[in-house]
Amino acid sequence: MTYPLLISAAQLQALQTGGTPLRVFDCSFDLADPTRADALFAEKRIAGAVQAHLDRDLSAHSAAEAVNGGRHPLPTRELFARTLQALGLNQGEQAVVYDRNGVNYAGRLWWMLKWAGHEAVAVLDGGLQAWEAAGGALASGPASAPARGNFQLGPALRRLVQVGEVREQLGRPTQTLIDARGAARYRGEVEPLDPIAGHIPGALNRPFSDNLGADGRFKSVAELKTEFEQLLAGRDPASVVHHCGSGVSAVPNVIAMELAGYAPAGLYAGSWSEWSRTPDLPCAKG
Repeated sequence: MTYPLLISAAQLQALQTGGTPLRVFDCSFDLADPTRADALFAEKRIAGAVQAHLDRDLSAHSAAEAVNGGRHPLPTRELFARTLQALGLNQGEQAVVYDRNGVNYAGRLWWMLKWAGHEAVAVLDGGLQAWEAAGGALASGPASAPARGNFQLGPALRRLVQVGEVREQLGRPTQTLIDARGAARYRGEVEPLDPIAGHIPGALNRPFSDNLGADGRFKSVAELKTEFEQLLAGRDPASVVHHCGSGVSAVPNVIAMELAGYAPAGLYAGSWSEWSRTPDLPCAKG
């Protein structure tokens, strides 16, 4: 049995106990202080986990390596495949991703693995906090480098949407944009990271944190279904393209829609950080 979406702490413990080949990735990060990610990993992690760093491992380092713009551009699939090999992932192996940040960063690796053609990847529901509460084994201190994996790219299992497509489809019923940023940033009242405040015209707002309950786990299927139906208000779910500030925190909305039973939606990974830096693109407030 493989897990393609979510996995509970108990299910992950069972996989470990049963000796199932798997690779666990700690994606914990601090956007305000990226240097803290290493300290968080060294301080406490799931035993056996490998660190996947948002800046070092999950973002391109130059325009030549990137497939889109924005603050956290995606690396090419080929470059990402080499990163996965270096992180020890093997072909067909169950991958489990987690963070301690409400899926804000683990979702990025989940989506990128799907984009690279790896189906068996699941987000640990509730993150490190749920693992601790379940009595899962922890480790701290320096981690040994994993043995190189044999991961190979497959056909992309999720759709990357580029800025040109978003611009071309703007205002048409064939595209429904959902912005995962907080409401104040969406409305353009504050903008701590990008040069222009506001949002892409016509975009709906659903902050990524709305997908989680008070316990840090995803809401029930029924709750998510009801909330997305209310948000879409008759719009075609197949037209949805998710985005956020830099293509990271949009992914919990992607996951939540799939949990609610919708087909996988597109991701505009360049997001507001690319849109707001591209000349002659319209911006809205309110």
